[in-house]
Amino acid sequence: MLALSACVAVQMPPTYPRDIPNFAQDRSQDLTSALAERAKSLDSLQTEAVMQYSAGGQSLKTHEELVIQRPDGLKVEARSAFGVELILTAHNGDLQIFDPSHNRFMTGTASAETLDKYVRIPMMPNDAVNLLLGLAPTGFALNDPTAKLSDEGEMTIITYTSPDGTTHELGFEDRNLVMVRETAPGGTVRYRVDYSDYHDIGGAMFPYRVAAEFPQSQSQVSFHYRRPIINGQIPSSTFVLTPAPGATESHIGMTIAPSQPDHEG
Repeated sequence: MLALSACVAVQMPPTYPRDIPNFAQDRSQDLTSALAERAKSLDSLQTEAVMQYSAGGQSLKTHEELVIQRPDGLKVEARSAFGVELILTAHNGDLQIFDPSHNRFMTGTASAETLDKYVRIPMMPNDAVNLLLGLAPTGFALNDPTAKLSDEGEMTIITYTSPDGTTHELGFEDRNLVMVRETAPGGTVRYRVDYSDYHDIGGAMFPYRVAAEFPQSQSQVSFHYRRPIINGQIPSSTFVLTPAPGATESHIGMTIAPSQPDHEG
């Protein structure tokens, strides 16, 4: 009876025999459907974070306040022992930066280049937002029936191949997304993002650690979240900065001399 009761108490996770018809499609749909439902329920994040960055033999570590709101709202407040060092916002394609130590206010276009320079993430704002929230990249075709299923150690990987030969991979462990990887047609990895240290926050599993590698720029960036709040109320004014009195204002990017006409195309 003791042996029988022990067997009843232990519930094994469902298995997916690989010899049954449509195994790969059913298993892929099971994992991606859970990820899609998570995306529907996840709108914003507010958290303290420790950011670490390394590239070219140099490293940087800062404490930050992050505010993130889908689809492309991002606010980063970098701090040191001496106070706020930099405030950056990206929203609706616009970039604003305030440097308190020099009372300098900068504006520009929120792009992969500007985010790479100021927050060390070489991605467009909407992709950076999804990266930091632990979601699939923007426009990912989660329901693609041609996706392939494979294993890499403890990780189950779903691979999608675009018409141009680019591959996107999603890695799962215990139904949690633990890896996103994009590979160019020639086989070069463009980026890889790993998620770990999942916690239950109000019934939703959320990663406290995000680590990304960008081989082309030979850079790595990681975030360790502390006391994250998901789906909190975030007013639109959060992503709008106002220059301080006497601030020096400038524009980031290419400017056109007044004597030259502004032509499109």
